[in-house]
Amino acid sequence: MKQNYTKLYMVLALLTLFALSACGKSNNNESNTPSPSAPEGGGATKEITENAVNWSFSEPEIKANVGDTLKLTLNNQTGVHGLQIEDLGVNLKNGETATIKLDKAGTYEFHCSIQCGQGHDNMVGQIIVE
Repeated sequence: MKQNYTKLYMVLALLTLFALSACGKSNNNESNTPSPSAPEGGGATKEITENAVNWSFSEPEIKANVGDTLKLTLNNQTGVHGLQIEDLGVNLKNGETATIKLDKAGTYEFHCSIQCGQGHDNMVGQIIVE
């Protein structure tokens, strides 16, 4: 009788293992279909490194198109700075990168988010999305 239960448990374990392994398979054909969130016509990916020095950004004006993705990295060359874009929910510290999907036209202002001295108020820029 004990032997019958052992066989039953082994069969159930194998069936469970088989069912779970089937859940992990992916369909390779799906990799060729665009993401549902991708805009028609695509959009470019722009990689920008903002080099911050006392008291300016290297790229005070960044231009992009609606549908573009912006990979924005902050690099402090002189001093300690941050980069904040309040309208887009971005707040970078040195060495950090934000990936921003630009879905809406407009001008998005950014500024240094760390009080860095007498020229702090001059550390501003804008992202223009057309």
